[in-house]
Amino acid sequence: MYDNFRLNELKVLLYRLSLAYIFYFLARILFYLFNKNLLKVDSVLELLRLSYYGLAFDTTAILYVNLLFIVLSILPLVKNTSKGYQKILFYLYFGTNLTAYATNFVDFIYYKYTFARTTMAVMNVLEHETNKKILAFSFMIDYWYVFLLFFVFATLWIGLYNEVKVKMQIHLNRIYYFGFSILTFLLIILLVIGGIRGGDFKKSTRPINLLDASDHVTRIAHSDIVLNTPFAIIRTLFTNSFAKPDYKDVNEEVILEKVQPIKQYANNPVTKPNIVLFILESYGREYIGAFNKEAKIRNYKSHAPFLDSLSQHSLIFTNAYANGRQSIHGMSSVLAGIPSFKDAFTSSPYPKQKIESLVSTLKGIGYTTSFFHGAANGSMGFLGFANILGIDHYYGRTEFNDDSQFDGYWGIWDEPFLQFMEKTLNKEQTPFFASVFTVSSHEPYIIPDKYKNRFNEGGVPIHKCVEYTDYALKRFFDEAKKAPWFSNTIFVFVADHCNQVYYDEYQKAINHYAVPIIIYHSNSKYVGVDTDFAQQIDIYPTILDMIGYRRPFRSWGRSLLDKKDSAPFVINSTGTIYQFSKGNYICTFDGQKVLGFYDKNDKDLKKNLIGSRNAEMNEIDVNCKAFIQDYYDRIMDHKLYYE
Repeated sequence: MYDNFRLNELKVLLYRLSLAYIFYFLARILFYLFNKNLLKVDSVLELLRLSYYGLAFDTTAILYVNLLFIVLSILPLVKNTSKGYQKILFYLYFGTNLTAYATNFVDFIYYKYTFARTTMAVMNVLEHETNKKILAFSFMIDYWYVFLLFFVFATLWIGLYNEVKVKMQIHLNRIYYFGFSILTFLLIILLVIGGIRGGDFKKSTRPINLLDASDHVTRIAHSDIVLNTPFAIIRTLFTNSFAKPDYKDVNEEVILEKVQPIKQYANNPVTKPNIVLFILESYGREYIGAFNKEAKIRNYKSHAPFLDSLSQHSLIFTNAYANGRQSIHGMSSVLAGIPSFKDAFTSSPYPKQKIESLVSTLKGIGYTTSFFHGAANGSMGFLGFANILGIDHYYGRTEFNDDSQFDGYWGIWDEPFLQFMEKTLNKEQTPFFASVFTVSSHEPYIIPDKYKNRFNEGGVPIHKCVEYTDYALKRFFDEAKKAPWFSNTIFVFVADHCNQVYYDEYQKAINHYAVPIIIYHSNSKYVGVDTDFAQQIDIYPTILDMIGYRRPFRSWGRSLLDKKDSAPFVINSTGTIYQFSKGNYICTFDGQKVLGFYDKNDKDLKKNLIGSRNAEMNEIDVNCKAFIQDYYDRIMDHKLYYE
């Protein structure tokens, strides 16, 4: 056949790219179905509307992934229609497309744990893990049906691709062939550039990014339906979210007034108790009965009897939230008062600097410091950050030195590891500061065989792990009570982030970050329930206030014991949107403009009040910007300490 204008090739190229759009749409629908309890779309029409806006993000991802395929399909090489050349295009097409497409399927499951589309930040989590193959195999076994779905879709995609083939062509008139090909090539490349940018050719506008997915949604979670995972990964591939903003209504005076980055307290006498800080893996507030007495959850069941009991003799904060979404965010938030927003601070270019923290302030007044984590030494980057903070002793799986207690996936079971920690603390010089990051309440949600009939799965698989970790904490306390250091020790409990959700109350957007904070000190005056806003970054200044630390220090958080100098607030991020709660409102902010204001009790962010903006909302707007401005200024200018 003769076709000097290559029309058949162009039609087939269009067909092949169209197939990608169809399968991205199907993946979007599946993503919603797997996570509908979190995403909550009101109607099929609304889902289709979100899918329509997702076309721009699909276009960018599809064109990026298929860029080489498109170029090789339209280059005037004369032999483009031969069987050998078409076979090369086939393998290129599916090698790139199926690799990218598979990431959507990962988020069918992973979204339940992060509440955001996967970005390159996930590599920060996996970077230091030595058990990647084990975790991948576990994922494949536990979620075999997702892999089956992927292979079904891949087979269908390949079958449809082969239904329409390029016809073998002979090009007699090379002038027509090359002339038309050059014009076509230039036009298609121009269209590809526009498509990658999001359909916009203007130099004055930037290419679309993750924030743009929020432009057409009324609920923040719906932006994850608009997005696709390949887009989220590609757009964060070579980006660094650490960039200084420049807000016109924020200056040094505003920061000093609104943020008060330098704290100093004199509410308590100077003392030097030991401090033991528990960062509980995935231990959301939902699981602890003491934190849900006023939640009015029908048929509620607690999974933490020991922490419930301890809470009766502690100061607990029932309106507390995480400042990050992943374990890698938790250590810096809790120990150094440094939250993580889009990317983890510890994986940014900036953690290797002098950092004022609980570690440095306590060491400055004579404390010995230690960090315990039952995973492989270096897991999550904790060992490296511990060294940056100046922690004296790191105890991991290596120091435990008994892999008969290894869970096969993450680390040493919590019960034996906490017993090891208790015995180690018995040898520490007082006063000491010890922090521990537990591991057992983590996917793939397994517990030791000897406890399989004791701890039940309950509503979701993590419940049995939560009960096991609660028991491990009880065992720790049973032994620690016998030690001479116990009565002069402050114990603090907080989760790194939330995990599997069972009750509707915790499906709400803001409650995706709901964690417990418990402070226990025998014979302390600090006992009761505090319902003010609280957050992980408040733990650092709270402990210093509690022990009567007199020196000024750098902290973005506030002492939860101090009711005079600074108002309670919470800041965290979905990965694209900041959420700032203070006073009567929750503010959502994309880094440039406010997207909405919601009543503080509207934790599902249903009713946007931005149309009725008032003075308090304006104040919160400025407060949010001032925090973000000071956050990036101090991190990037290496001023994470007071001098």
